[in-house]
Amino acid sequence: MLTLLLATALSCALVVLTPGPGVLTALHIGTGSGRRPAARFLLGHLAGDLLWALLALIALRWVQLLSPVVFTALTAASALYLVYLGVRALMSASAPGTPSAYARRPLAHGAVFGLTNPKSYPVTLAVFTSVIAGNIGLLTAATVPLFLLAAALGCVAADAVLVWLVGLRAVRELYTRAAPWITRGVAFLFFGFAAYSLVHLI
Repeated sequence: MLTLLLATALSCALVVLTPGPGVLTALHIGTGSGRRPAARFLLGHLAGDLLWALLALIALRWVQLLSPVVFTALTAASALYLVYLGVRALMSASAPGTPSAYARRPLAHGAVFGLTNPKSYPVTLAVFTSVIAGNIGLLTAATVPLFLLAAALGCVAADAVLVWLVGLRAVRELYTRAAPWITRGVAFLFFGFAAYSLVHLI
């Protein structure tokens, strides 16, 4: 059981560190505004990480409890939110002197972002399946809190790595030199993730 919980923590750390909208936004905030706003964004994002981890655990063991309507609504909301973020990123790239909109309320922004991140659920479910599927009998209503705690520890450890990374001088210098282009790249990646989500929804 202990080995399985450790594997769960490591798998959640991997989910957090896998490149996607959340990681890109954390890098954008951290390199532009510093480690503290990036840490607050990731703390807010943790709420979404844990929600998706819980849904993945339920789907893995009790899939009949989850209605497809839930995921349809979340996917549509995620796509629309990513389009909104992409537009905001393009606007900020056109005015490089203005502070990042993401850094103004990083905790609240991180929470909304985490709850609507389209990457989180499928990646979390796939990773959990590979880790837990062979021992599915150990996943019960009584052990779900333990798995969630392991997931939280893995996410927090990965968030700490990201916060350390965005504060590195080399990373900040790269961002300073190429900020408008990086911001535009982030915007188009947001549009790409939104389109991907809508295509799969259709």
